[in-house]
Amino acid sequence: MPSTIYVLNGPNLNALGKREPGIYGALTLADIEALCVAEGEKLGLEIVFRQSNHEGDLVDWFHEAGEKAAGIAVNAGAYTHTSIALHDAAKAIGIPVVELHLSNVHAREKFRHTSLLAPAAKGVICGFGADSYILALNALKTLTNQTR
Repeated sequence: MPSTIYVLNGPNLNALGKREPGIYGALTLADIEALCVAEGEKLGLEIVFRQSNHEGDLVDWFHEAGEKAAGIAVNAGAYTHTSIALHDAAKAIGIPVVELHLSNVHAREKFRHTSLLAPAAKGVICGFGADSYILALNALKTLTNQTR
């Protein structure tokens, strides 16, 4: 039976492909979902892929994943820098969380340099475009193998 990994996406990621493609790339969120599902199949992982512009939805999905999944890969978008609620949810669930970003947030505006989520995550991957998702899935595969 494959391990389940939740891939959660925060605000404005539904606009990928048209939103600032010079920063975020030309792939849509549906394209990234297809890449994640394909990588999941290679790794023996079942992927649950979701996006919301609402912080509470993401918190609810963290809690759901804590009951149903082996780990979470999360691109929390702007909530990375503002959400104590996501930080607390990550700490509450007892499964590994990997924070990820398409762009290198440390090479961008100063307000993007601080993550409220990172202290509650096992690790952070940023700056590799859509491959950040693939790297996060591989990291979670390694992390979940270590905890069994």
